[in-house]
Parts: sequence; C-alpha cells; structure tokens
Amino acid sequence: MKISVLTLFPEYFEPLMTTSILKRAKEKDLFEFETIDFRKFTKEKHGHVDDTPYGGGAGMVLMCQPILDALESIRTENSTVILLTPQGKTFNQQIAKELSLKEHLIFICGHYEGFDERIRDYVDIQMSLGDFVLTGGESACMVMCDCILRILPGVIRQDSSDDDSFSNGLLEYPQYTRPEVYNGKRVPDVLLSGHHANIKKYRHEESLKRTALYRPDLLENLELDKEDQKVVDTVLKNKN
Repeated sequence: MKISVLTLFPEYFEPLMTTSILKRAKEKDLFEFETIDFRKFTKEKHGHVDDTPYGGGAGMVLMCQPILDALESIRTENSTVILLTPQGKTFNQQIAKELSLKEHLIFICGHYEGFDERIRDYVDIQMSLGDFVLTGGESACMVMCDCILRILPGVIRQDSSDDDSFSNGLLEYPQYTRPEVYNGKRVPDVLLSGHHANIKKYRHEESLKRTALYRPDLLENLELDKEDQKVVDTVLKNKN
C-alpha cells in the first residue's frame, strides 16, 4: 500500500512515521508514505493557496488550482482520493479495513475556513473523524492513517488486531498483567486457570458486558445468540 497526503503542513506527519510501530513497519517497507505540500503547485505570484470567499464571510478558502494540480501529479487509475471534511461519512474500524485493501490512498487535508466546493468533484470519498471541528485535516488524517496502516499484514501480530475494540463489533474485553494482586484487587481467577476454553468464554462475555454498558448502540448491528442476549439483558437490567 501507498499513502499520499496533500497538505500545507508536511511536518505534522513526521512523528507518525518516526515513532514506534509505524516507524518499524515503514523501515521494513510494509507500506509507502509521502506528504506533498500543495503550496508548491500554486501559480499565484506570492505563493498564495487561498483567497477570500465569493459572497463575503469570515476566513479564507483554499483554491482549486494548487490542490487539483497536486492531485493530478500523483493520481493513477489505482488511486482512491479521500477528502477530509466535516460533511463526510464518519470514519470507523470497518471503513479502515476496507481502505487497507486499497493500493493507493490519497488524503486531501483542508485548512483555514474551508476549500472551494468544486474540489469535491475530484474525490472518491468524503470522510470525517467525528462531529467536531479541527484546525485542519492533518490531525484527522494521522488518526485514520494510524488505524489503516496497523491493519496491514506484518505491521502488528494478527491475533492482536483481531481482538481490538470494534474489530468484531464489540468493545475489547478487560486486560490484566502482573502483579496478581494490586492494592487488594485480584486478577480474575479464570485468567490464571490455564483453561483456554473458559478464558475465551470469559473474554467474550466481558466484551458483551462492556459493550452493553458503554456502547449499547453497537449491539444493534449484531446478531446475538440466546446466551449472548442473556448476558446483555442482565447488564442492561442492572444498569437501569
């Protein structure tokens, strides 16, 4: 996979690619990552990439020409272009999985007050991180890239990503490590039993309980068997 990011601030992404797991994965050539400063593509005499909005209003609007010329310079028939905008579809784990299968992702990071509406005609997907407003698209882009890239084969252990929250539609079960007792609080006995079937059952039930308690909306998209439904009903009954 290759990811290209069109941005006015390439330096935003340096920590993402020079730290921890993604740094090691990039060094192993498990993916390609590049940032492109679309200011370098402007034809404006003083290097401007934005202008005042037609019709008046506060702030500055990013112009079509620098962004679309930058896009044209790297786009291929295998590229998927993603515009980061509050009006886009909300990003989630399932979307991350789908995007991780693409050959080339191009993210366009907006800034300032917004961008010329005509830019939307040149993108494949409009994506949002959530119902809030950021200074620019860079922060949202880093989160999405992190989520997408860690799914790629070899970046992290497969069994680690399989148990992540949202990977199976549920929140992840609680985790424990040494010591066995801390401030009088013990690790659940089942996790010390060595009985793998019981541990698997315990973790699944704890995922159900945690999801029912904190994100019951996620359960609406799942088909639960009788035993799972019983666990969920008990949690919801006690919660109310």
